[in-house]
Amino acid sequence: MVTEVDREAEALIVDGLREARPDDTVIGEEGSRHIGTSAVTWVIDPLDGTTNYLYGFPSFAVSIAAEVDGRAAIGVVHDAVHRETFTASAGGGAHRDGAAIAPSGCRGLPTALVATGFSYEPAERERQARVLTAVLPRVRDIRRAGAAALDLCWVACGRLDAFYERGLQPWDMAAGALIVSEAGGAVTTGDRWVLASTSALHEPMRRLLAGAGET
Repeated sequence: MVTEVDREAEALIVDGLREARPDDTVIGEEGSRHIGTSAVTWVIDPLDGTTNYLYGFPSFAVSIAAEVDGRAAIGVVHDAVHRETFTASAGGGAHRDGAAIAPSGCRGLPTALVATGFSYEPAERERQARVLTAVLPRVRDIRRAGAAALDLCWVACGRLDAFYERGLQPWDMAAGALIVSEAGGAVTTGDRWVLASTSALHEPMRRLLAGAGET
C-alpha cells in the first residue's frame, strides 16, 4: 500500500537533496530516480511501515542512507512517533539522539529476542511460516513490528537481540544495516535478505536459519 504521505515525504526529501547535492544520484522507494555524476547515491524510504501508519500502529519511520562508490557511508532512521533519531556514519559509530548506542550482550539462542517480518505474497508467507516454526522453539521469543528499518535500529540499541527477513528492498535496510554495524553488531545481507544481531549470536542465528531454509 502507498499513501499520499509516502509520496509527499519522498518529494520533500528528494527536493531537499537535489537542492543541496545536485550532482548526487537519488533513489526513492516511491519511484524517484535521478542519476547524478558524483560517487554519492542517496537511498530513501520515505515511510517504512506504511501499513502500520494506516492502522495507527506505532511502528513506522523515515529511512535515508548515503552510499559512496557503492559503500554505505551515512544512515539516518527517524521514528516520528517516539521522537527518536538513529544515526551512523562509516567509522563514526552509531547514535540515538546523539548518544552512542550498542547492541545487547545476548550470547545464545535460548535468551534471544528475535524479530522478523513477512511478505504480502501468500506463497512466500507460507514459506516464512515454516521457517518460523523452526526458529521459535529455539529462541526466547519472536517479535513482528512491521518496519525493518526500526527493527534494525532496535538491534543496534539492544531492544532486540536479532532480526532477520527475506524480501526486503535496498531502501528498507540500507540505513539500518549501517547503524547496526557501526553500533558494534553483526550484519549479513544477501539477495533481498538480511540478518542482524549481536556479534556472539550471529553465527548461531545463521546456522539456525540455514537449517530452516532461510538463507
